[in-house]
Amino acid sequence: MTVNHSNLSHSNLSSEDAAALRAIPLFAKLTDRAVSLLGGVAIVRPVSRGTTLFLQDEPADRFFVLLDGWVKLYRLTRDGTEAVVHVIGPAESFAEAAMFADGKFPVCAEAVTDARVMTLTADGFARCLREDDRIAFGMLGSLSVRLRHLVTQIEQLQVQPAPQRVAAFLMRVCPPGDGPAQFQLPFDKALIARRLGMQPETLSRALAKLRAVGVETQGLTVSVAERASLRAMAEAGEEE
Repeated sequence: MTVNHSNLSHSNLSSEDAAALRAIPLFAKLTDRAVSLLGGVAIVRPVSRGTTLFLQDEPADRFFVLLDGWVKLYRLTRDGTEAVVHVIGPAESFAEAAMFADGKFPVCAEAVTDARVMTLTADGFARCLREDDRIAFGMLGSLSVRLRHLVTQIEQLQVQPAPQRVAAFLMRVCPPGDGPAQFQLPFDKALIARRLGMQPETLSRALAKLRAVGVETQGLTVSVAERASLRAMAEAGEEE
């Protein structure tokens, strides 16, 4: 198959999206040319809350990068119950393992907020690999880093006390900076609890304990008296 170089040379990514791509472990070690090649075959689109991106057992012919928003990954059990596997946040990729294995999606994916998603098809990605095989080596290194990060996450879920896990999550969704802050939780508390591996009542108790470091919640609104105190709580949990 002949590679159409003109199609690969034009990037569909804005400079902001290209920078966001660089922040994702999967793409962190790629060259500028490799990012441009991927941008030439990528599709970036907004999706509304509630949009299904793919369904369990569909052919895994593409993978995704979440630029903005949040996406829920879940499995449907035999009795139709929804079991949340993970909640993907901004600057994360997902479904690449299923695509690389030439298999089927093991989960469903649904946007739980309005979002912007970049899609890379298997065919488009293969074209980029044929054009620049360094993409594969760069992504192998990045996948190794990501695997270590996932192992750390699993370890934290097993050993971190609930208040520290909640503090770390709040720091992730809190606006950057120092001093006081007020912001909205990106999705409902029941889903936050499932993402953090705890029951809703455990989340409520953890939030109550965070009042000691100046965190107050009213519905989905969170007020933080001093971000440094919340950050210290989250980082103390990481060190345990």
